Amino acid sequence: MCVAIKDMHVRGAGLIGCAAAYGMYLAVAGTTGAESVEEVKARFVSAAEKLLLTRPTAVNLRVGVEKLQDVLNGELSKAEGTFSADVMEALEVAARREAARITDEDAEFCQRIGEAGAEILQEIYQRKKTRQSPSSCVNVLTHCNAGWLAFADWGSALSPVYAAFNQGLPIHVWVDETRPRNQGASLTAWELAKHGVKHSVIADNAGGHLMRTGMVDMVITGADRVTRNGDACNKIGTYLKALAAKDNDVPFYVALPSSTIDWRMTDGAEIPIEQRGDEEVKYAEGLCEDGKRRKVLLTPATSGAGNWAFDVTPARLVTGLITERGLSHPSEEGLLKTFPEQASTGL
Repeated sequence: MCVAIKDMHVRGAGLIGCAAAYGMYLAVAGTTGAESVEEVKARFVSAAEKLLLTRPTAVNLRVGVEKLQDVLNGELSKAEGTFSADVMEALEVAARREAARITDEDAEFCQRIGEAGAEILQEIYQRKKTRQSPSSCVNVLTHCNAGWLAFADWGSALSPVYAAFNQGLPIHVWVDETRPRNQGASLTAWELAKHGVKHSVIADNAGGHLMRTGMVDMVITGADRVTRNGDACNKIGTYLKALAAKDNDVPFYVALPSSTIDWRMTDGAEIPIEQRGDEEVKYAEGLCEDGKRRKVLLTPATSGAGNWAFDVTPARLVTGLITERGLSHPSEEGLLKTFPEQASTGL
């Protein structure tokens, strides 16, 4: 599972959290030959440490691991130091149940995000319809991939799009290609096509022009970590979209399940930003005319590259946070109003 997460066979904040939870379950299920409670605990602690090292930015991974650790420690405490086949079976069942619960909850929360976000899209459409022709559609710009390929189901940023589309809202999505891994061009565009949503893939640098010329009604992105004060960390390039949106009075929303909120962090500057290999920037991969996928070198072979995977958008640039409990103001006060039970978390 560590390889799958690190090499991005599994990617997206929500899905990483689910995968990490199942990684902990697999660590327990594969614990053969253990002879004591201490040995079993050492094995799942080791698994947790390895999983946490795979990708440092998305907080969902840590949440998934810690929830499994809590469940497993609870089961071990019931054993009161004794070790048997029954204890191992109880650990395995509890781990599998918790991983499944986390995954089901991720899908449920994303569906609720869709319902909350669709209301915003409907409001934008009604305002636009009164100013323009009734046939006008809502133009949404999104960055990277935050749909059902990145979560257990529905997605975060794309969930409102799907919900609004299912309600009959005329909608069109501008899809940033999202260099260097092109998750927008390859994943988001594929998802939208499968769902039947009209969309256009654009170069990453086109968003500002589209906003300045009135071709974007709303920007919506996902997030890999949102801090207690509302700063949002997402795929590299998101910050630039937020700046352009602010300058052109385009609402900029971040959609996320509560598992993406890091209540222990109070400032986006604290978020560790993953740096990946140069080859992702220097090479591009795609489908050739012969039907085979190949990589091609884009730069001089001797050129170096910088590959920061994420950036942080300050809360002051965010119009609102769309969560499973509805719209939240991007601030500590706003988040705690939405999630009052977290008031003492991390303090």
